[in-house]
Amino acid sequence: MSDEISVVAILKAKPGCEAAVAAAMVAGIAPSRAEAGNRSYVPTRDQDDPHTLMFVERWASRQAFAEHLETPHFKLLAATLESLLSEPPKIHMLEALPT
Repeated sequence: MSDEISVVAILKAKPGCEAAVAAAMVAGIAPSRAEAGNRSYVPTRDQDDPHTLMFVERWASRQAFAEHLETPHFKLLAATLESLLSEPPKIHMLEALPT
């Protein structure tokens, strides 16, 4: 069994802040993808709700994701988003079902 996890982080932008949230998310792509434990890092937007944006990520392990949360680029993203979101992000950490 693999230690790999998927993470979905759901962000709710304040009205009028959608573009700023999207820009902050995009700025984190390159440094996050450069992390050794990252397998995939994709910022997305809900097609039916412009206030809802999400990260869909894959990490080598929970530890790799925990290390990501301690990086300077993640801390900058979190600080930037703090005033742009209407509620705290919802983080879902997922593991694949055995097939």
